[in-house]
Amino acid sequence: MVGKDDRMAKDERVLTQYRRKVTEDSYTEIRELYKAHSVAEDNRDIAGLLATLAPDCVYELCQNGVRWEGHDGAARFYTELLSAFPDIVFDLRNIVIGPQGVFEEADVTATWKGPWLGTEPSGEHVEFRVLILFPYDEEAKLLSGERVYIFPEELLGLAPSGAGLRG
Repeated sequence: MVGKDDRMAKDERVLTQYRRKVTEDSYTEIRELYKAHSVAEDNRDIAGLLATLAPDCVYELCQNGVRWEGHDGAARFYTELLSAFPDIVFDLRNIVIGPQGVFEEADVTATWKGPWLGTEPSGEHVEFRVLILFPYDEEAKLLSGERVYIFPEELLGLAPSGAGLRG
């Protein structure tokens, strides 16, 4: 007989995440880790950001599959992002925190001043929405990266070629 949980996902990793128990301590630990990550990002503190990430972390723009791996990759991601959008602001709309990690929805505003994903800057103000999953690495007790979705896709060069950033 197949158990109810087993029908939810074929990937054992997903089932393991699903079965994680919520405790007050784990919730607090993950929330505080996310807060430290967010404060470091707001302060443009790359070392502080890396301190919240597992060594094998992965940053991925899910719509186009661009990835940055490990601490070196995460540092490159943030250096490229903050160089392209030095005044970037994330205005949280929704957040969910659980034993699997953190999920956020945010409105983003910035001035596009540097190259991003091979596209030259417009120098214009841009606005977009992001959905970001911050998976939690239970062994490392750190975030294992970010899985980022950007809307509208064509805004940040994520759509098929020919579409690029608009201000």
